[in-house]
Amino acid sequence: MAEQEAVPAGIDPNIPSVARMYDYYLGGKDNFASDRAAAEQFMQVVPGIREITRANRLFLSRVVELLTGQGVRQFLDIGSGLPTQDNVHQVAHRIAPDTRVVYVDNDPIVLAHGRALLADNNLTSVVQGDMREPEKLLTDPQITDAIDFTQPVAVLLISMLHFIPDDALVTRIITAIRERLVPGSYLIVTHAFEAEVSAEVHEAGQQVYRSTSAGALTSRGPKQLAELLNGMDLLEPGIVPVEAWRSEYNEYGEKITVDFSKPGILGVVGRS
Repeated sequence: MAEQEAVPAGIDPNIPSVARMYDYYLGGKDNFASDRAAAEQFMQVVPGIREITRANRLFLSRVVELLTGQGVRQFLDIGSGLPTQDNVHQVAHRIAPDTRVVYVDNDPIVLAHGRALLADNNLTSVVQGDMREPEKLLTDPQITDAIDFTQPVAVLLISMLHFIPDDALVTRIITAIRERLVPGSYLIVTHAFEAEVSAEVHEAGQQVYRSTSAGALTSRGPKQLAELLNGMDLLEPGIVPVEAWRSEYNEYGEKITVDFSKPGILGVVGRS
């Protein structure tokens, strides 16, 4: 993003945004100097973060492709982030052009870019909303006019819950979503997992994210994610690092070995 471009109202370009940092990890250009500096700092702490972020994006594509192929025709992507390649609607529409997709975010830049991209797409919309207010979000007329909650829907929370340190609030978000899901619906979650890092590495990572708009980065492991989705049928292979979810090889063609001792992002798909 050119620094001289007009900055949308409500945006302080001096405060790093997790959405724009994610965009930078993916090689995007919709970011400010503060985002790039914070991202570079975190890359020093977790050198593989770019590969991890790309694996997270590929997980999203595989899941959307799978569920669309199984007949899901509604997707609600909460905390969608900046548009990049293979967005949910692009993956879904390659298989079923009649699929409805609603993106939700609270970042003005995300909203502006998303709405510009989708101006001529009447099956896909971008709605302003905050997952920290799940009841308000799930009853927003802009969402309920597009998503029929009496029919199966896939709700995506991709790399979002780890920005909420309050476990009770995370449970409330998941509970509110699950209460709206009819049988045959899906809840897809990816979440940062610190694994066995040292106290020094932990603190260095926290220091970076304290400076961002999110203010925190919280690790949760397989046990905590399993508790959040307790009672749902977890699609095989269950809760694993995103690169290993229904994929045998990484982007470099190397055989994937599931390793819970390394930091990364965990992925899970639950069916109601």
